Amino acid sequence: MNMKTLAVTLCCLFSVACGFQPQQAPSSTKLQPLQMTMDRRSLLATAVIPMILLKPEMAQAGIDPTLLKSLPVQGDETGAAQRLRQVESIQRPASDLVQMPFEELPSGVSYREYREGKGEAVVQEGSKVAVEMTIRCKSFATANEPGGLKYFSTKDDTEFNELAWTVGRGESPPGLEEGMMGMHKNAVRRIEIPSTMTFAARNANQLPLPTTKDGKRRFDQLFKTDATLLFEVLVTRIK
Repeated sequence: MNMKTLAVTLCCLFSVACGFQPQQAPSSTKLQPLQMTMDRRSLLATAVIPMILLKPEMAQAGIDPTLLKSLPVQGDETGAAQRLRQVESIQRPASDLVQMPFEELPSGVSYREYREGKGEAVVQEGSKVAVEMTIRCKSFATANEPGGLKYFSTKDDTEFNELAWTVGRGESPPGLEEGMMGMHKNAVRRIEIPSTMTFAARNANQLPLPTTKDGKRRFDQLFKTDATLLFEVLVTRIK
C-alpha cells in the first residue's frame, strides 16, 4: 500500500470513528455531484492527516561528505593544515569499528597502521625523520578520548608542527622508534609503548615535553600511575 492509499484509508476510518455519515438528497430532487456535508471533525481528518503523512522526502545529492575531508584547504600553501587534519582524523577512524588488534612486538611495543604511505624510503636505523605527532596518556582515557588525554602534540607544543630527529641516536624513546620501523612517507600509525619504557625514556630525557598548562599537569600526573603512552604519528619526511 502506497502513502496516498494509506492516507485515504485513514481519512475514511477517522470519519467513521467521528460519526460522519453522508446525507442523501431527497428523492424528489435531482441528485447533484458530491451531495454530502462534512462536520468539522471530518474536514480536519480530510485536510490534516494527508499533510502529516505525505511529507516530502529529502533529495539525495549522491555526495559522500567524508570525501570532502581530502580536499586541499584554501590558502594552505605549505600543506600544514591539510596534514594536521589527516592526523586528527585518526583519533576516531572508521576502522576502529573493526575488531582488528594491534600488532605486538617482542619488546612489548604494539602498533596499528592506518595508512601505509608511499615512496621507496622507509624508516630504519640512521634515518632522519620528521613527524607530526600526538602523545596520549592511556591511563587518562575518557568517553570522548578513549585513547587517553593528550599531554603533547606538535600542533600545540612546537613552532612548526613538527618533530625531527635521527633514528637510533637516543634522541627519542626507543619504543617509539621500534614501532615506526618500516613506515613510509605519509604513513600513519598508532604506537603504544608500555609503562616501563615510558619511565626509562623519561629518565633518559627522551620524551617530548609539553608547553601548555594542561599538558604539563598531565605529564606530571602520568608518572604517579600506569604510564603507558599512545603515540599517533604521521611521517612527513624521511632521509
